Amino acid sequence: MPEFVKTGVEGLDSILNGGIVKNAAVLISGNPGTGKSILGLQYLYNGVDKYDQGGIYLTFEESEEDIRQAAESIGFEKWDEYVEDGRIRVYDKRTLLRDGDFSATLDRIIGDLQDTNYDRLVLDSLTMFQLFFEDEKEQRQYLLKFIDILKDSGLTSLLTTEQSAIFPETEIGLENFLTDGNIYLIQSPAGATSNRYVWVAKMRKQSIKNSMFPLEINQGGIQIYEQAAGFSMVGESPPWFGEEDGLE
Repeated sequence: MPEFVKTGVEGLDSILNGGIVKNAAVLISGNPGTGKSILGLQYLYNGVDKYDQGGIYLTFEESEEDIRQAAESIGFEKWDEYVEDGRIRVYDKRTLLRDGDFSATLDRIIGDLQDTNYDRLVLDSLTMFQLFFEDEKEQRQYLLKFIDILKDSGLTSLLTTEQSAIFPETEIGLENFLTDGNIYLIQSPAGATSNRYVWVAKMRKQSIKNSMFPLEINQGGIQIYEQAAGFSMVGESPPWFGEEDGLE
């Protein structure tokens, strides 16, 4: 049986039947404003606050102060304390872009990851990560290298990516093939407001509840209502890899 890492997000761990498989790299997809960054912050904060698991936050778009303010505004009041004592480590845009040579920056980060004792990682966002590479071959090379290092370092990771459409597009990107799971955050217009949903589209090595579930973002972060599924898409899904594949 695989070992699971709990996200600590109400409703999500139940949908995942226990959490995320340890050492997996999971893609969090959604259009702007759906809560991808909040989910990443919540995953790291809960890791320290509930499970005594340290985490690393990589962001290409925000400063460390921006991240602190965002975390505290959503109710993660001990974020700054956890950063100060090293239980959460933040690589912000100034740190990631200071070398002027992204391959050198990535090599430096990978070196740090190989020497780390952290358990969780969030990359926000993979969309920006991929913009640094000229072609798909180079993207694949660095993304494969990066994900392999995450796994070898014992990190269970969330990688956010922008989804331009309201609902998931049918085109499958390179990142979908290289990651172990894909969780969509969806925001659908509903008159003067909007409805939010989460859909776990795939997770390797584990069964999932493959319906679209409503979610809310409140003080304290994301809350998912497992007993109020928007509509069923498949029902219970089998593990992405079956026993016939020779994987445990």
